[in-house]
Amino acid sequence: MSSHTNQPQVRRRRVFYIPGYDPIHPRRYRELYRKESQAQAEISGYEISISPKTGDGPYGWCVRSCQDGAEVEADIDVLVWSDIVRDSMSNSIAATYVQFIRTAWIYIGTGTLWRLMRLRKGPVIAALYPVGMLVVQLAVALAIGWAIAAILWPIVIWLALMPAVAAVYALLYWFRKIDNRLFVYYLMHDYAYTAAFHGALSTELQARLSEFTAQIRQSLETDVDEVLVVGHSSGAHLGVTVLADVLRADALVGTGPKLSFLTLGQVVPMVSFLPRAKGLRKDLQFLSERTDLTWVDVSAPGDGCAFALCDPVAVSGVATDETRWPLVLSAAFTQTLSSDRWQELRWRFFRLHFQYLCAFDRPGGYDYFRVTAGPQTLGQRFAGRAPSKSRIETPVSKYRSVQT
Repeated sequence: MSSHTNQPQVRRRRVFYIPGYDPIHPRRYRELYRKESQAQAEISGYEISISPKTGDGPYGWCVRSCQDGAEVEADIDVLVWSDIVRDSMSNSIAATYVQFIRTAWIYIGTGTLWRLMRLRKGPVIAALYPVGMLVVQLAVALAIGWAIAAILWPIVIWLALMPAVAAVYALLYWFRKIDNRLFVYYLMHDYAYTAAFHGALSTELQARLSEFTAQIRQSLETDVDEVLVVGHSSGAHLGVTVLADVLRADALVGTGPKLSFLTLGQVVPMVSFLPRAKGLRKDLQFLSERTDLTWVDVSAPGDGCAFALCDPVAVSGVATDETRWPLVLSAAFTQTLSSDRWQELRWRFFRLHFQYLCAFDRPGGYDYFRVTAGPQTLGQRFAGRAPSKSRIETPVSKYRSVQT
């Protein structure tokens, strides 16, 4: 897999974190890193601390850690696209229902939904959840509106519809107001944004990814030992596109810092299975064959929001005889979390989707804070590791063209 030795060699690292479809300010990720790194350090017996970032550039923080007798410094930057996410979510209730119809038509009409169901049921159920809930919310609101109209009709016939319509709107508005607990509108906007261009990128997102590419290329010209790109959830397929552009354009790759790619809880098939995702499929194929890159994909069957242990290259139907990446590994939540901790988290689906960025009380081979702040490159840390036996490699996508 990797030509790296197992001797520690990282003293300085640059980390670029690409979040998923998330409208929240990136300070959330700094606080999560601060809290969970301290918890993991206490469990695993190493030292780690973070401090504010100085200077211009992306939002980020600095990390100092002492692990296995080595002092390591890491600068972690969040590649922000939350503003694009927020803009895509600023729709009225009526517009959201139009999105729902259009998105359902795209996934069903192209046959993509049935293909996705052959991989993992969890993320497909997660995709159907907002659809079902929007229908239920509308049905409840209409039923109450009808009941009000039926009561008032014999009394004030010409005014019966006005309070009924007002009640329907008020109830739908209330459902949307409590969406921070239900996540119906959030997930609907997520899937609608993914499917809006049938798998192709919007002009706005393409421009932002070009900025990410430039930032990563610039870091490869510095004196750090490793440049590590981390893509979580939807950030995984964005990272694929960004790194493919970096590798196509940068002749310095392989002569400077080691370039590494870690994907966590990926949902690549939600995009790569769509008909116009030719660019993404081309990038998946391109990255999978590189010898100047280490790519490790970590997921867990316990994460119902990810296509766990699905090789994103293979299931998209673009693997070749030259394919060498990614190394697909399991975070094995039922083994790396104590039984009490697992019972506490197992039904908190969104929290589990972020577990890859958190502490494990029974840590195994995967430790986010050793990867991002430890003395080994990603390639060194997982050198010789066999891929998960439970991984899915069957080509399932109906659309496999890589011509753009």
